[in-house]
Amino acid sequence: MTVLIIGGSGFLGGELIRQATAAGHETSATFASRPGRAAGAAWHRLDLRDPARVAGLIAEVAPSVVVDVSSGGADWAVTADGSVRVALAAAERGCRLVHVSSDAVFSGSRVRYDESCLPDPVTPYGAAKAAAETAVRLLMPAAAVARTSLIIGHGRSVHERTVHALADGTRGGALFTDDVRCPVHVEDLAAALWEIALSDAAGMFHLAGPDALSRHDLGVLIARRDGLDGARLPAGRRAESGLPGALDVRLDSGATQEGLRTRLRGAREFLH
Repeated sequence: MTVLIIGGSGFLGGELIRQATAAGHETSATFASRPGRAAGAAWHRLDLRDPARVAGLIAEVAPSVVVDVSSGGADWAVTADGSVRVALAAAERGCRLVHVSSDAVFSGSRVRYDESCLPDPVTPYGAAKAAAETAVRLLMPAAAVARTSLIIGHGRSVHERTVHALADGTRGGALFTDDVRCPVHVEDLAAALWEIALSDAAGMFHLAGPDALSRHDLGVLIARRDGLDGARLPAGRRAESGLPGALDVRLDSGATQEGLRTRLRGAREFLH
């Protein structure tokens, strides 16, 4: 089977490549500025702002499955419009599509969000992700859209690197005690995405761990695992920082987990 990973040079993209090649799939992946480190994939430079290039690449690779894990942050032309271009091209070629979204589509006003909850974003990034997932579901009713949370694993995630930098004093800042998410391990997330991708399941899925933790509590667990002094991690409150964004967003993945063989572990387990 031929698979194409849009955004393969990122943290999650690299794990998707590793699992795909291990399973024997012919794997292609895209990058915006430089190829990722994952071995076994055919790399293609892709600017998601270029409709002709998006359509041309999918026609060239002719994948059975496209997994879109791209993100341009708050850049609407990449995060929203780019994902729509991928969906249009995938639909044109009859590809299976899995689009990965984020818990940033929620405001935190109701704290716990299951798969039936509608987006109510409060940041430009969240709005772009909400627009992308809405368009994908309308353009391709047979597609799967998967929302996830903080992705952790092997010390290479942004949060893990931040914890190390804060602990050794090479950067300033603080980990918020009132900013709560449901972290997921990158291996679990990638395995669940492939399980969904290789099925005919459609609609909305939540792929997050069962443990709700503040960023500071998560940082302490990471520090303990890595032999660092968690007491050195500076704490703060996001509500007092003036930074935009939701505070407490807990993805309820219960309905999705019931249909998966892959078990989504909680952070207290995978960081033990």
